[in-house]
Amino acid sequence: MYWFNNSKLFDMARQGQRLTHIAAVIPLSFIFAFVAQLGAIPVFVVMSIFYGFSETLTTLQGLPSLVAGFWMSMQLISAFALVYVILWVWLKFFEKRPFWTMGYELKNALTQYGRGFLIGTLMFAGSVGILGIFGAVEFEQGDPSQQGFAALGGVLLVLFGWIIQGGAEEALIRGWALPVIGARYKPWIGLLVSSIIFAILHGLNPNLNAIALVNLALFGGFAGLYAMREGSLWGISALHSVWNWVQGNFFGFQVSGTDAGGGTLINLMETGEDWLTGGAFGPEGGLAVTFVLVVSIAVTLFWKMDNSPYTAVDGSMENQGL
Repeated sequence: MYWFNNSKLFDMARQGQRLTHIAAVIPLSFIFAFVAQLGAIPVFVVMSIFYGFSETLTTLQGLPSLVAGFWMSMQLISAFALVYVILWVWLKFFEKRPFWTMGYELKNALTQYGRGFLIGTLMFAGSVGILGIFGAVEFEQGDPSQQGFAALGGVLLVLFGWIIQGGAEEALIRGWALPVIGARYKPWIGLLVSSIIFAILHGLNPNLNAIALVNLALFGGFAGLYAMREGSLWGISALHSVWNWVQGNFFGFQVSGTDAGGGTLINLMETGEDWLTGGAFGPEGGLAVTFVLVVSIAVTLFWKMDNSPYTAVDGSMENQGL
């Protein structure tokens, strides 16, 4: 696995004058994520003016799908967009390297993004398929204005928010923390530490259980391997974003323990045991997703084909960045 030790992500991280020490990367990952969340405050202030300090402010219940989709998207964008700004500042003034060196080369960007979008959709659909095989999921009767074709506008609006959210988490964890640690120390250390950081960042999500925590670490490991093998952040950013969108706004499940406002195209609910379905945390807290992630990790590690869905890494690098 030449790509594991020689990913372009590590080459790009070395373009700066210094690599952040692991003792700083770990706390800064949490600080950067927390500070970025403060960007959502103005959105909640504006919403409170319109709706008061009611349940609508946080759950978006009672709003038309299009309106709920708009506010859900704005919450996601405002809570995560600052991650990009913070990382740009850190890279420019401390590590002294361009923003594109986090994995944003323009070459093959559209192909990688589209491929990640497709793979993420298939992965989560596979999880739902497993639930279906075990009879652990069924259609749920909900508000007709919040599901199906009537909710299409809101569902599509929310996608923009998920694109920013998923991309920002990938930029922080797989674009910065993993390559910096992996380039300065060992690739496996970067992969392990970044996966643990990712899991802990979601540790305060509601309805978290032990399987969910394991799955978060597994997703972190899979995402790190995917990004390392592709040598880019485009594909895994798309995969992460569409995974959340399909989970919450296509199938209607909880997304890591939280509701996805804006409606859903297919409104499903879990009916089986929590250890399989994830219960109140959503499918990410159950063994159906565990199985999909383990298989995905194995495929990423060992699939050897000329037409592999992952870009071969040859150690060369061109400045094609932003």
